[in-house]
Order: sequence, then C-alpha cells, then structure tokens
Amino acid sequence: VQLQASGGGLVQAGGSLRLSCAASITFFSGSHGSWYRQAPGKQRELVASIRSNGSTNYADSVKGRFTISRDNNQKTVYLQMNSLKPEDTAVYYCYVELWGRNFWGQGTLVTVSS
Repeated sequence: VQLQASGGGLVQAGGSLRLSCAASITFFSGSHGSWYRQAPGKQRELVASIRSNGSTNYADSVKGRFTISRDNNQKTVYLQMNSLKPEDTAVYYCYVELWGRNFWGQGTLVTVSS
C-alpha cells in the first residue's frame, strides 16, 4: 500500500491550498482517512478525519477553514485549506486506516507567510 501526498507549497496568509492523498489500496471505500500535521518543534496533531461513511471531524483550530473530503473512485482523500494562517505552517501527513492496518503517506510541506 502506498499513499502519495501532494499539494503543499508556499502561500500568503489568507490564501488557499488543496492537499491530495492518493492511495493504492484495494478496498479504499471501506477505509478511514485523516490528515495530520507537525510543525517544527511540536508534536504531530490530527487536523481532520473522514470515515468510510463520510462523517468528518476537525481540530478546533481549523474548523470553518479546512474541509476534508474523499473520492472513492479516485481513491483519494483531499484537504481543502482556506484562510490559511502562519500558524498552519507544518508538514502535513495523510493517514489511512483499513481493517486495523494503518498507513502513512510521506509529508508535504505547507508554508504560510505573514
């Protein structure tokens, strides 16, 4: 199983980015997907998650600004990030859980300049 994350980059405060996580996984529709982030000197934290039934959960710090979604046909989890703030700067990691097995993608760096 491979998770390929993309979409990071440099953006000014107030801007937007969309992260994608493409999964090479057979029963993707049954999986739960998440995005985590880790800022320099800080612990990795959960940003948003989406279950197989489509229900979502967000960290308080991103509610109303970020949206997680999934496309089961494309086997991809997305994270739309709007109204970005400098404190959103971090390496973002995608994570997929399927039948008790956990998979991490490589990180993608998001840098928000003030």
